[in-house]
Amino acid sequence: MPSPRRRSLVVPVLLCALAVLAARPSASPDSDDAAAEVARLYEAAADAARQYEDGRRAADAQRAKARSHEERLDRQRGRSAALREDLGRLARAQYRGGGGLPLAAGMVLADDPDALMRGQQIAHRTDLAVDRAVTESRRAEDRLAAEQAKATAAWKALEKRNARLAALKKEIEADLRTARSRLEGRANASVTAGSCPGAARVAGPERSSGRNWVVPVESYELSASFGSGGTRWAHQHTGQDFAVPVGTPVRAAGAGSVVAVSCGGPFGIQVVLRHADGYYTQYAHLASVAVDQGDRVAAGQRIGQSGSTGNSTGPHLHFEVRVTPEPGSAVDPVPWLTRRGVPV
Repeated sequence: MPSPRRRSLVVPVLLCALAVLAARPSASPDSDDAAAEVARLYEAAADAARQYEDGRRAADAQRAKARSHEERLDRQRGRSAALREDLGRLARAQYRGGGGLPLAAGMVLADDPDALMRGQQIAHRTDLAVDRAVTESRRAEDRLAAEQAKATAAWKALEKRNARLAALKKEIEADLRTARSRLEGRANASVTAGSCPGAARVAGPERSSGRNWVVPVESYELSASFGSGGTRWAHQHTGQDFAVPVGTPVRAAGAGSVVAVSCGGPFGIQVVLRHADGYYTQYAHLASVAVDQGDRVAAGQRIGQSGSTGNSTGPHLHFEVRVTPEPGSAVDPVPWLTRRGVPV
């Protein structure tokens, strides 16, 4: 039978364990599925966009190549036409000068047969040179025509591929809009119910940024800046807002450890990181998180998806830099990032 002292120790331990479990975000399968679907579609859309842009540049280059071949072919055709015209004039002049007489008759009538023979040899060599020039001109024209046809065919094939990619990209983006709406609804419902979504981790290796510090989102517009006033804040705005669609990947500005993952209150779903230099960064109004408290993250690693939870009038990321993990110690994040080689 356990001693009273042992029972007195067991009770506080159980209470602490229950408190920790209650504080951690509880997993919501629906929310996890929605976050994973958005992440998958977001990556697919980004990949389709990259392929489309690569294909468009390749098509532009191939089109320019085809036009260059066409211009060279036109110039060669002009040279061939000029050569044919010159040969026609030579033939007419030769005919008018008696060039049509047989060689034997010419020798009988000529005052100087030797000079006639030398002239015939020169004329023969000239004919051979003309024949070579005509043959080479035709070969050059045929070669350029084949190159031009090949370049045009490659250009047309690229245009067809780009049309298919554009259609695929449009389809993915339509699916992404639907998934984003679903994710936003799940996130808001979770926060309202006080049941935060658990970490929605994406399968596959993380893309390495190759840098020590990065902007937390890509393809953004700056909205509310640090220190600006507004009715939504008790005093002044304490961070920099990045306007982005719901579901946009939010990445760690720098390497660090996750010191807080929470939801509810004015910041909605949020993540706080501690960095090696002693600063903390906050990522708020998220729709989902991809990390748990205690995780180590690298610069550029995906830690969540943007949303509009908490005190927010539209989808954006609220990015804050602090000297402590708690609110009230914020510094302007724009010059802070700039000093680390990250212009915003």
